[in-house]
Amino acid sequence: MQILITGVAGFIGYHLAKRLLIEGYEIYGVDNLNDYYDISLKQARLDQLLPQKNFKFNLLDIGHRSSVMELFKECVFDHVIHLAAQAGVRYSLENPEIYIDSNLVGFANILEGCRHTYINHLVFASSSSVYGSNKKVPFSVKDNVDRPVSLYAATKKANELMAHAYSHLYQIPITGLRFFTVYGPWGRPDMAYFKFVQAITEKKPIDVYNYGMMRRDFTYIDDVVEAIVRIIPKSPLNSLNQPPYKIHNLGNNNPVELKEFIKEIEIALKMKAIKNFLPMQPGDVLSTYADVDELVNEIGFKPTTTITQGIRQFVKWYQEFYQNNN
Repeated sequence: MQILITGVAGFIGYHLAKRLLIEGYEIYGVDNLNDYYDISLKQARLDQLLPQKNFKFNLLDIGHRSSVMELFKECVFDHVIHLAAQAGVRYSLENPEIYIDSNLVGFANILEGCRHTYINHLVFASSSSVYGSNKKVPFSVKDNVDRPVSLYAATKKANELMAHAYSHLYQIPITGLRFFTVYGPWGRPDMAYFKFVQAITEKKPIDVYNYGMMRRDFTYIDDVVEAIVRIIPKSPLNSLNQPPYKIHNLGNNNPVELKEFIKEIEIALKMKAIKNFLPMQPGDVLSTYADVDELVNEIGFKPTTTITQGIRQFVKWYQEFYQNNN
């Protein structure tokens, strides 16, 4: 069984590919290795995968339609896990065109590839950011999500609409996963927890937005991978004249205040943070909180890793990785 993973050199893509290879799947990974953050980290992840006998890699930009179409002509995929995207809320304020090319055009190309070949299941990455300025918590997949507060969020909402249309028109089984602040070893350097650990280690100030009065549903990477692995064989079916399409929240169902999160980092590092308190930034939201009841009913699994456990694992990896690579 061959699975295509887009964004395979990314944080979630790397961990998922590693797990699926252990379980005996053939993995075909694509990534454009862009320079949004340190390419050497992406390459280091990829270097862990390349020696595996059941792993193939193609340096490919999903925004290039002809390249994607050629890929789907040459290869037969049983499942497609679409994780490639331009990430980051604040970055979308400065570089909107990149989000259009990758998140909209790129996703359309993947949908077209799936349309012209038979696949058992397309699983794609959405985001908790689609909930935007919603006040009701926990966030439910039944909630209206028509008020995004960033272009990044708008592209993710658009992805969900595009996927629904393709599922309806071409009967493609599709599941979208709204990720809630995924963190852990080999994570993204643009994420707050990564920046905090780096700055505290270097005895530099950290920027704490909204004066620390924000809450996030932090979700540990191993829990995310476990959920995806369980979702892959569960292709949605047609029901009550509805297409084979589903959306799930993938979060820890336990939001943590930013100040508490920083405290856990300080404990793990055995160092105090120098805090630079700042107001709320454009595109940010006050709180994220996932209702995961439908996910649990679907796959019989609920993320359980605590912030204390997850942060300790990340700090351990960070210290080992950067000590060995400096």
